[in-house]
Amino acid sequence: MYKVTLIPGDGVGPEIAEATRKCVDATGVKIDWDVQECGIEVIEAEGSVPDRVMESIRANKIALKAPITTPIGKGFRSVNVFLRQELGLYACIRPCKTYKGVRTYFADSNVDLVVVRENTEDLYAGVEFQAGEEKTAELIKTINEFATGKKINTPLDETGVSIKPMSYQGTRDICNYAFKYAVDNKRKAVTSICKANIMKFTDGLWYDETRAVAKAYGAKFEWEDLAEGVEPDAKLAGNVPDCGGSIEYNERLIDNMCMQLVQKPELYDVLVTSNLYGDILSDLCAGLVGGLGVAPGSNIGTEAAIFEATHGSAPKYKGQNKVNPVALILSGKMMLDYLGEHEAAAKLDQAVADVIEEGKDVTYDLKLDRNDPTAVGTQEMAEAICRKMQ
Repeated sequence: MYKVTLIPGDGVGPEIAEATRKCVDATGVKIDWDVQECGIEVIEAEGSVPDRVMESIRANKIALKAPITTPIGKGFRSVNVFLRQELGLYACIRPCKTYKGVRTYFADSNVDLVVVRENTEDLYAGVEFQAGEEKTAELIKTINEFATGKKINTPLDETGVSIKPMSYQGTRDICNYAFKYAVDNKRKAVTSICKANIMKFTDGLWYDETRAVAKAYGAKFEWEDLAEGVEPDAKLAGNVPDCGGSIEYNERLIDNMCMQLVQKPELYDVLVTSNLYGDILSDLCAGLVGGLGVAPGSNIGTEAAIFEATHGSAPKYKGQNKVNPVALILSGKMMLDYLGEHEAAAKLDQAVADVIEEGKDVTYDLKLDRNDPTAVGTQEMAEAICRKMQ
């Protein structure tokens, strides 16, 4: 029996959470669901994520979370970002795989890649200074005083500033996770992505460290000159498995990576990148395989893990039993794998694939014609997936 925190969220969250709960239970794995309400209404009423929610996740060390609405341009910051930073969930894992029957321009490309995104640093660290404030003007003056090259030349009272912190430790941790994932899941390549040709002291640091981690794992470098002068990361060397060149280490600049994924996504395997780029790439990759409706995700740290769909709360569909539950169901599949219940996870994944391929008991967005009157509801699709596992 596993005890798991279940956060139903808001908008369509409660509906897809219930659908996912049915499917996970139908695998036969025994879950004691610790349900914690934490939708936008709760957060606005209490002023923050309730302490009881954090205590539940810390105690259970694992949570399944449905979407929670984040106000745009006002109100509280993203609950997702808060949970990742508060719980040290440094690794965001988002698999993107084509399922036969899902409408996509890339149906014949056999896309099967994983975005491994650093969760706690970069521009999403939230270190921002608002335009028009005195402290922001003082910061700009200080930056210009220390800057030896480019300076901020826009008006002091009209300029906002966001800080982009990048560390060797944070980069080491996420690249180590990417290589460990590749080893554990018998993947063939890890591609490191940034924009080091422009941001030489942040993204440049990223490449320096990902190369050192690749060396520690004994990866084969795509181009030999990338490995010149690179020493294995001192904290990992000898403490991680040597893959003997069975995993290839590649590098791509973020803009080129976007083009490459649209042109030939089947060539890529595990993608490791920083916070902002990872957010963008994960949505791009979801588009390759049919959209956010089939895009699961997880956020993993040393002390806890949260599994959630990539999509948002879609409040306009609340209570309509209409939306596609697959993304959260597949997040539940990832949770089962994380728990070591690999057979149950594979059974759930196959059931999802079978139902989608048959195309009968699927929601409107998975029909060839979105107005098809034979489309079923959220719960009905979940029940069809459950039947496939029996």
